[in-house]
Amino acid sequence: MAIGVSGSGGRRSGGAPPLADINVTPFVDVVLVLLIIFMITAHAMESGIDIDVPQTKTVATTTKELPVVNVTKAGEIFLGKDPININLLVDEIHRRYPGQTAVYVRGDRQTSWDIGVQVMKVLGDAKFAISVVTQLEDRK
Repeated sequence: MAIGVSGSGGRRSGGAPPLADINVTPFVDVVLVLLIIFMITAHAMESGIDIDVPQTKTVATTTKELPVVNVTKAGEIFLGKDPININLLVDEIHRRYPGQTAVYVRGDRQTSWDIGVQVMKVLGDAKFAISVVTQLEDRK
């Protein structure tokens, strides 16, 4: 192996120093691809993804006897079949159903979310386990 000291035997002519520049083109390409991926996924996360959830098996009878809180589309609250004020709901459940720690909440399809959430908050603050009653639509 021969090494030239005077610069006369090297490949470069004129004794130019070696280039030490970093090639940033691949780096810019990767950054642009990541930017495009981020832009696409950020839109999907913002608007949500439509998912067809699996259907659940309906049960004709329940094994639990729990108090049922009904909320009508007019915003009226009933404990069973009796109308009740939301501020007296927890005390009335404790009086009628001593030792009960869970309730069913059933609301009309057109019930305002505001009323339903208020009822669930009052029951949740009283440490009741809440089960929401729903009905599946028949898909034929």
